Amino acid sequence: FASIVTGVEEGRLIFDNLKKSIAYTLTSNIPEISPFLFFIALSIPLPLGTVCILFIDLGTDLWPAISLAYEKAESDIMNRQPRDPLKDRLVNERLISLSYGQIGMIQAAAGFFTYFVIMAENGFLPGRLIGLRKDWDSRDNEAVEDSYGQQWAYSDRKILEYTCHSAFFVSIVIVQWADVIICK
Repeated sequence: FASIVTGVEEGRLIFDNLKKSIAYTLTSNIPEISPFLFFIALSIPLPLGTVCILFIDLGTDLWPAISLAYEKAESDIMNRQPRDPLKDRLVNERLISLSYGQIGMIQAAAGFFTYFVIMAENGFLPGRLIGLRKDWDSRDNEAVEDSYGQQWAYSDRKILEYTCHSAFFVSIVIVQWADVIICK
């Protein structure tokens, strides 16, 4: 009977750790897709580039997600009732709502906060950014005006855009550090 108990304990441990790893991995989807949605829907300059998304997924998300799979068992793992296979799924509504609806939204808000602060500090207030994408990305337009009437050349705009990409990336990574602690 000892091997059955050990098997049940290992099964619960694997289930718990997979659930933690999935919860951690899902949270970065919202802050990765929302910049593109804002880019398309509001026609603002791109807040986060594709290279930064690859860095998030392959550089900063991969190792913490793998480490969560190797967590030790929680102290009450064998005191819990057996899980109901019909209700207790690996990915359930609660996990989706926590990952996407709460933590993912907090990460996206952190990224957009840094994006709008950097743009505002450089003269582009949020209201000015809406509908600016066409002029912003035009190589031929060397005189895009910010909220204060200062003109920006294409190269200067791109430097500012890449600065925003970096800041959005850093804010997601910092919030992901908190997320890995939450998922533990």
